[in-house]
Amino acid sequence: MVRARVGASRLGCLVGLLLVVTACYFAFNIGEVYFRFYRYKDAMAQEARFADTRDDATIRTRLKAVADSIGLPDEAGRVKIERNGSRITISSVYSEHIELPMFVREFRFSPQAVRAF
Repeated sequence: MVRARVGASRLGCLVGLLLVVTACYFAFNIGEVYFRFYRYKDAMAQEARFADTRDDATIRTRLKAVADSIGLPDEAGRVKIERNGSRITISSVYSEHIELPMFVREFRFSPQAVRAF
């Protein structure tokens, strides 16, 4: 006679696995938004590093191209550049929407790069 193990249930394992997969799916979607934010912030920092050799129009054009290439909303391409003597500040504000179960969450980002010459 074969005895079943106590607590061993195929359905319980599948439910647990389903919960883990669902959590990973939504974590990936949220992580992707933050990954794009850090890529854009890094591009801003690079433009700030070379700002002494580039004019504002060139910096805006390059950052708009980066925002388009990584899939950011159009408002991310609207860059504010401030030059104060030996200091440059490059910033932008944009928001992204993520659809989660039963609601949509809006994430607001404000990437900024500052460099003093």
